[in-house]
Amino acid sequence: MSSTALYKKLSGVELGVSQALVRQTASQLQLLIQKMAGEQPNPLPGYQHRIVDGTCLGATDHRLDAIRLFAAKALPGKAIVVSDPLSKLVIDIFPCVDAHAQERSLFDDVLLSVKANEVWNGDRNFCTAKFLFRIANQQAFFVVRQHGSLGYQQLSQLKAVGHTDTGNLFEQEIEINYDGNLLKSRRILLKLFKPTRDKEWEIAILTNLPSHDADAAKIAELYRNRWSLETLFQTVTENFHGEIQTLAYPKAALFSFSMALTTYNILATLKAALGSVHGVGKIDASLSDFYLVDEITGTYRGMMIAIPAVHWQAFETFSLEQMVLVLQDLAARVELKCFLKAIRGVKKKREPLIVDSKHRHVSTARLLDTHQNTQNKS
Repeated sequence: MSSTALYKKLSGVELGVSQALVRQTASQLQLLIQKMAGEQPNPLPGYQHRIVDGTCLGATDHRLDAIRLFAAKALPGKAIVVSDPLSKLVIDIFPCVDAHAQERSLFDDVLLSVKANEVWNGDRNFCTAKFLFRIANQQAFFVVRQHGSLGYQQLSQLKAVGHTDTGNLFEQEIEINYDGNLLKSRRILLKLFKPTRDKEWEIAILTNLPSHDADAAKIAELYRNRWSLETLFQTVTENFHGEIQTLAYPKAALFSFSMALTTYNILATLKAALGSVHGVGKIDASLSDFYLVDEITGTYRGMMIAIPAVHWQAFETFSLEQMVLVLQDLAARVELKCFLKAIRGVKKKREPLIVDSKHRHVSTARLLDTHQNTQNKS
């Protein structure tokens, strides 16, 4: 098949195929991780956790006639992604070919996947009365940052309930109105010791979790863990090239992104296997995704030459229990020190740059000599 034929084929891949790819592979890998006991500790035993966030795919090359004459960046689409923080798998994706569409236009599809006893964790873009009500109606729970546009009625005054390492905690009871229906909720306010990168000093979080299961500090911790999905997006983009600039057709770009998410899930499964042998906390804290991916990509081609594909087909017949034994046996042989994260030192404050409008460039050799002479005199 020529590259042109392949490109045309990819441009016609339906969004349902991309979604099914992520869903079905994740469900199988999740069973494997659970069987290996490779999941993260559950911060709220008895509850299932979901982190939801939206992402917009990066701009592509202007290869199509329809966009060739436009100087503006061409965005091939966006998606809402759902992850399970215990298995660290992406378990669902809701792709959209219109990059200018509001994330909220996909909420109805997302809400259809909500199940009882799940805790949905999201940023303020997901803080709409409809989204919160629909979750509560499914006997599920939410931990969502408050959006400024959400109206509510105070049922109690804010009262101090403790602190975290980032700020002081306050809590009050509120009531949200949606189409004449009322929903009681807890409003957790974290007054920060230091502002966020957006210069905000307060973070308000809404939840319907009962206080006897999750106090204010636990709610703040759960919301803080939402950043794991942001880190996942960064890993997919940098290590798995999930956003390919030459894939300008929206459906092709979204299918490529779904493939990258599936590949990430395989990496998460490998790390779970290592965690089941060496300790989940140890692997999560010290192992580098970059070094693992670099090792796999560097070894794969030679491995496939040395071991023909026919020899890999035996794994297709393995039961879940057999796969667990194989993965854990291999995990026990891994030299972890080869894949440790590089620990960065304290970030030094940069001195102001010297700007000389009369000299647009400098001689590195002369500056080195000047710097060396200064060091010798001191």
